[in-house]
Amino acid sequence: MQRHRVARGGGRVVLALGVLFAIGAAARAQDALEQLKDPSQLAETAPAAYRALFDTSQGAFIVEVHREWAPLAADRFYTLVKNGFYDETRFFRVVSGFVAQFGMHADPSVQAKWQTARMKDEPVVQSNTRGRVSFTQESMPGTRFTMVFINYADNSRLDKSGFAAFGEVVSGMDVVDTLYSGYGTDNTPDQRRILRQGNAYLLEHYPMLDYVKTARIGE
Repeated sequence: MQRHRVARGGGRVVLALGVLFAIGAAARAQDALEQLKDPSQLAETAPAAYRALFDTSQGAFIVEVHREWAPLAADRFYTLVKNGFYDETRFFRVVSGFVAQFGMHADPSVQAKWQTARMKDEPVVQSNTRGRVSFTQESMPGTRFTMVFINYADNSRLDKSGFAAFGEVVSGMDVVDTLYSGYGTDNTPDQRRILRQGNAYLLEHYPMLDYVKTARIGE
């Protein structure tokens, strides 16, 4: 009987430890979220070359980045990946034969802070061929911030518009090819609503979108 009482007590201890672990994990996640709200404190210089490992709803792919191709872009991507910015982000614009675009944070309060943390333009050193990765930008100078795209085809015509490739998919391009593109070009999500509502908007209106589970800096 004594052994039975000890076992029951042990179960309560395990349950309590589980609750404490969950509370601790939630607190760490909240701390990480708060850190992402101050871009000025997160700027880092990337290694000369590094790999970013993306685990997605369709599988995994790896982006190899070369800082000499576009140093500012390489540094920004390194900072975002290292600090978990891309976790849970949706591939909200996937156009077969063109690009797969992602990079707006799930939480609009985080994304709002990065809208003004923009990078200066850089010369195009490497072309936007299949598998290459570049930051998106508008027609005005200095409009790159967090959104990136992966080229599905030879999009070298984008080079003259200043889209500077900083890396390329070296493993898992077959995964990138399978990202959901069924919404087509005429029913893409409204980026202004993503900015205001984050994933809540996408989950309600575009539930089929694939997404990044986690993105981490690899060896």
